[in-house]
Amino acid sequence: MTVIDISASVMQFLLAFIVVAPLLGAVAALLPAPPGLKGKNPDQAVLRHGVTVTGAVLLAAIVLAIGFDHDHPATMQATTDISWIPALDVRIHLGIDGISLPLLLLTALLTFLCALYSYFKLPAGPSPKAFVALVLVLESGTLATFAVLDLLLFFLAFEMVLIPMYFLIARWGGGQRQAAAWKFILYTLLGSVVMLLGLLLIGLKSGTFDMVALATDNGRGLTTSVQVIAVLAIGLGLAVKTPMWPLHSWLPDAHTAAPTVGSVLLAGVLLKMGTYGFVRILLPVAPDGMRTFAPYLAAFAVVGIVYGSLACLALARTGAKGDLKRLIAYSSVGHMGFVLLGIATMTPTGVNGALFANIAHGLITGLLFFLVGAVKDRYGTADLDTLAGATGAALYGRAPRLGALLAFAAIASLGLPGLAGFWGEMLTLFGAYSPAEGLSRPAFRTFMAIGAFGTLLTAAYMLIVVRRVCMGEHTPHSRLSPDDRAPRTADGPEPSATAGARPATTPQLADIRTYEAVAWTPLAALTVLAGLWPAVLLGLTDPAVQQLLAGGKS
Repeated sequence: MTVIDISASVMQFLLAFIVVAPLLGAVAALLPAPPGLKGKNPDQAVLRHGVTVTGAVLLAAIVLAIGFDHDHPATMQATTDISWIPALDVRIHLGIDGISLPLLLLTALLTFLCALYSYFKLPAGPSPKAFVALVLVLESGTLATFAVLDLLLFFLAFEMVLIPMYFLIARWGGGQRQAAAWKFILYTLLGSVVMLLGLLLIGLKSGTFDMVALATDNGRGLTTSVQVIAVLAIGLGLAVKTPMWPLHSWLPDAHTAAPTVGSVLLAGVLLKMGTYGFVRILLPVAPDGMRTFAPYLAAFAVVGIVYGSLACLALARTGAKGDLKRLIAYSSVGHMGFVLLGIATMTPTGVNGALFANIAHGLITGLLFFLVGAVKDRYGTADLDTLAGATGAALYGRAPRLGALLAFAAIASLGLPGLAGFWGEMLTLFGAYSPAEGLSRPAFRTFMAIGAFGTLLTAAYMLIVVRRVCMGEHTPHSRLSPDDRAPRTADGPEPSATAGARPATTPQLADIRTYEAVAWTPLAALTVLAGLWPAVLLGLTDPAVQQLLAGGKS
């Protein structure tokens, strides 16, 4: 069933356009603006260009989803297969199925919202032209990662995002940005070198780099020893990008230093590339190797869940001088641990849960980083003790809509039933209760119990954050920038009853601005939609996962 019947050639064009358009847009962004499009200042034209290009890509992705055959989500659609390097049998092979389509839409949506947000709130740094060009190159590389079906093209797309993200952190970031950027690039590049060796090993031993053919073969053309080596090498590179404990230490520094839109794209999109590689490549291509390492992957995953939660609790406690952006970054380590646990079960239930958790994390954590960036802009700091103390917090009383949305995102992140975060975690735990044949059921049930304990820790630190940031006490001396002080008029907002008595001279914070509401509302709405109607996403992923795990046989 398709919503609108679109011809195969148009579908092919749409997918190619989605991958290539941001790259062409990045080149155009560096060129001088035509005289009639310069706008009110030299920077406005290029920022508008970024919104236009990312908007066109999002529109093309939506049309592609409308034309997608939802009755056959396990079938590769909109495929293009052209010989590129005949000597190496490398082909420009593109296609989407029920696994890659949601990630494609998520990437297009988040990049558009970041471009729109940056049009009104550009982070401090060098040329806006360079900023827009880097965001577009980043989008092109991420979209290509989810669309290509050749191992070497996958590697090239996987690496394409590193340089743009490095410069976004190093040139537009905050404190310690150079060190954070170097740590990010070194970790990911070293992991990628090992991953390339594993991809080459699979391609040379099997005689093809075609991911569809390799998935259909289901590892029958590779010996167990080759599969084990390939999973170890490729898995290491993917685990760094995911990030899996203990290869996660670059992530908190990168998020803390990155500008708001950099953090949104890093958490919402880039982390998904690692887990997507596990599902698309390792599960179907090297099942025996995955079965060997699955218990270890699950063990590292649950350690990451508990470790990330404990780190967040340590940052959230009074007197720890914890950074709110850093806390959300550590929460990502825990949430991605659930994704890895679902993949390690090697069952349809667990893998579907992992894919659902991927999308939920992108929506919720993307929204959280937008909100934390807004709080930091208003207060001039993301330090939790400062937010809850010296400057006066109580967002409910001073910026009620901002406080309510922050509380909503935090509750969604802790996995409240009815919101998107619930289904992924629940399905991964169900998958761990009954793992694939050949895996130790007692071990995985132990992992399930540890993961369930991690959900309680997640609830604890998120509720502490809401209490301290949204319901803190006001103080009469607030150090707020003039731009973020909302004027108090005769019919202005009354002091919140929850804030307690406070002097009338305490300035209000600017509540959610129009452009912020436009950028954040889609993420909040999709979080609710995915929570109330999970069948929309699971209906896409389940048939594709079933076929992938069955070695191409539905």
